[in-house]
Amino acid sequence: MKKFKLGIVVLLMAAFTGIANAGGVGYIDYGKVIDNYDYAKQVTKEVDAKGLEMQQFLVDKEKEYKSLDTPLKKQTFEEKVAQEFKAKETAYVTLKNKREQEVFTKIKEAAKAVMVEQKLDAVMDIRGVFVGGVDITDSVIAKLKGGVKK
Repeated sequence: MKKFKLGIVVLLMAAFTGIANAGGVGYIDYGKVIDNYDYAKQVTKEVDAKGLEMQQFLVDKEKEYKSLDTPLKKQTFEEKVAQEFKAKETAYVTLKNKREQEVFTKIKEAAKAVMVEQKLDAVMDIRGVFVGGVDITDSVIAKLKGGVKK
């Protein structure tokens, strides 16, 4: 019976030691990371430029449309422009999704590295944390700035 009690005490001590050594939860302010990450700014500019390109395409096509004189020419022109715009829109959405995923992946890798360095158990977005946790936003930003080769 003594050995059984001793075994239980040892198990409880081991359990409490594990709880005491838990690293905790870190969190990042994703918006702040994006605002301070040069690569994310570059991606945003690239995607915005493509959006402006599409707007300019429509403005140019509208001018062409106004110069057409017959309803048949206008209808044919509308169909052609609709197809061209759909292709441009698909390319834009594909580019936007790809670039946003690249940024997210780089931020996630930096957050993982900081999590390991600071011996944290998990990293969450700030919007999911009501109380507690460790703010690692600045550490993630520093990791991203140090990891970007110019």
